[in-house]
Amino acid sequence: MSSDHGHDHDHSHGTGELDPPRVEEVADGVFAYIQPDGSWWINNTGFLTSDDGVVAIDTCSTERRTRAFLDSMRSVSDAPLRLLVNTHHHGDHTHGNYLTHPAAIVAHERCRELILQTGILHVPGVWDDVEWGDLRVAPPIVTFDDHLTVWSGDTRVELHHPGTAAHTTNDVVAWLPEQRVLFAGDLVFNGGTPFVMMGSLTGAIDTVEWLRSFDAEVIVPGHGDVCDQTVLDGIERYYRFVDGVAADAHASGTTPLDAARQIDLGEFAALSDSERLAGNLHRALAERSGLERGAPIDLIDAIGDMIQLNGGRPLRCLA
Repeated sequence: MSSDHGHDHDHSHGTGELDPPRVEEVADGVFAYIQPDGSWWINNTGFLTSDDGVVAIDTCSTERRTRAFLDSMRSVSDAPLRLLVNTHHHGDHTHGNYLTHPAAIVAHERCRELILQTGILHVPGVWDDVEWGDLRVAPPIVTFDDHLTVWSGDTRVELHHPGTAAHTTNDVVAWLPEQRVLFAGDLVFNGGTPFVMMGSLTGAIDTVEWLRSFDAEVIVPGHGDVCDQTVLDGIERYYRFVDGVAADAHASGTTPLDAARQIDLGEFAALSDSERLAGNLHRALAERSGLERGAPIDLIDAIGDMIQLNGGRPLRCLA
């Protein structure tokens, strides 16, 4: 396994110089594709190789980034791409789906629904301008509700939904039991602020223990460097921190934005994209007011508050 971890990245509004993506072999024939610096719209993907084909896990946010990922995959294996797994519906993990045709795309059934409902959605002024390229909607054609097993050669790949909304309503992990490798999607951010605006804070807290139950030796997070399950401790602390802020705000009638502005982030100040606190508090306060896990909230309001918390600037995006 590569030890090429631990780069420090400048999370300020800078020149936009990022380290190039890299391929890391995390087990025999199992590869993580890591895209620094893991902030907005810059995700990780992965793939498994066998003699009879390749299984990919997620695509990227832009045409350019997805083509670079597929090129890296082909540099490792010339076998055909047969299957693509989507860990959830967000565009940074699915916009490049169409470039994998004719591979079969598999995901949670709500992932298909939301990709079709959302389409290729870019709201001007929310993020720094990005060259998205030519993007087309390509939803999953195989869907499941709870779990599904797929195979890469003789490598078993178990796809599991946690049974609750967390990062989204349709999160899926890819678990390789023999290799003890977990592709966690955005249930795990390593070095970035965890994000539950479109899922559930209480569900995310429950899901941390569920993630621990795999007893993974290697976790490939949705964003950030490859890690092990000690990363889950900091994620849980962050969620409980948000829950505490939400409890105080709910009791005092404080708005999510005011609560976010008034609180000291402490150990979490070093995480990238700290303005996500406002979006997380929108979700947490809605749940404290009785909203069911994963039920829709006013995303325009929540995103607007994240921009306000970011000093009124578009959110930093170097994708």
